Amino acid sequence: MDNRPIGFFDSGLGGLTSVQELHRLLPEEKVIYYGDTARTPYGSKSPETIRRFATQIVDYLVSKNPKMIIIACNTVTSWALDSLRDRYPDIPILGVIRPTVRKVVEDGCKKVGVIATKATIGSDVYGKSLKALDPDIEVHSLACPAIVPLVEEGFIDGEIMELTVRHYMDDFVRTNQFDDLILGCTHYPLIAGHLNKLYPGIRLYNSSAEVIHEAKDILTARDMLASGSELTDRYYASDLSDNFISMTDLLFSGTDFKIKFVKLED
Repeated sequence: MDNRPIGFFDSGLGGLTSVQELHRLLPEEKVIYYGDTARTPYGSKSPETIRRFATQIVDYLVSKNPKMIIIACNTVTSWALDSLRDRYPDIPILGVIRPTVRKVVEDGCKKVGVIATKATIGSDVYGKSLKALDPDIEVHSLACPAIVPLVEEGFIDGEIMELTVRHYMDDFVRTNQFDDLILGCTHYPLIAGHLNKLYPGIRLYNSSAEVIHEAKDILTARDMLASGSELTDRYYASDLSDNFISMTDLLFSGTDFKIKFVKLED
């Protein structure tokens, strides 16, 4: 048993979808979450900047003594996972990409779409990782840079987001006709309703959820699952925007948590 919290971080509020999955699958676990809302989005930034921001955040989370850190961000996973593991070899640090890729291949998917930020698509991490496990898999990738800023501003439901999804997806789906779609950004589960409505024949793979299954396996194997913890979930943000606060309230209503402003130095 290990009642220390699990650290999560993201460029903004998208990683909250991964925390939501943790609460569903492992309700005894407690969370320390950092959302870099003042510097979001990460998807248009350089790899060097992404690694610098990620290192600052992980240094802060480590100061809180977590038993595990989950990078609830595909962009950071793409460019900083290895360097973060090298910096903290004694702490399990999980990214959202490998467990998602493994699930897609295990399910026998042969024609897969990937939507993500510019940085994630530019790294081709999903294409390379999928083909490493199944050389015959067909992968079609698309950057959707406007979605994260809209989510961060609260435009999740309604016509603006639906038009944006159709702007990116209509030709992408029609041209490539894939059967399965990886949501390669942890903000994207928040628009799954639009995707299911507009493209009902496509199966969605949620990177926010798949990493939590891997976390459960690791914690179970190491006898590190929490039990009866009296800690409180803590959410930190570099800018306490109204949308970050309202999204936290919406997703975790009825649970005991605290929100605090913490700005890290550039």
